Amino acid sequence: MEAPSIELSYNWGVDKYDLGNAYGHIALGVDDCAAPCGRIRKDDGNVTHEAGLVKSGSTIIAFVEGLDGYKIELIENKHAGHGLGN
Repeated sequence: MEAPSIELSYNWGVDKYDLGNAYGHIALGVDDCAAPCGRIRKDDGNVTHEAGLVKSGSTIIAFVEGLDGYKIELIENKHAGHGLGN
């Protein structure tokens, strides 16, 4: 199993973050996007984009919404490193 990774960024010149200007979303690599969506929905969580292929691609993603209103992208592990330049 590979170690998880997350990209953090900082908005220079900003001294306060509100929903919408802090960051767009985070992405987490998962083995199967549909499984966590089912568990999140079962626990009354909010799935905002069902697991499926991205437009014109082979990457499977889904989006859920955290309790703070920010989006969390789930991306299947076989494609998770592509956004990191791997």
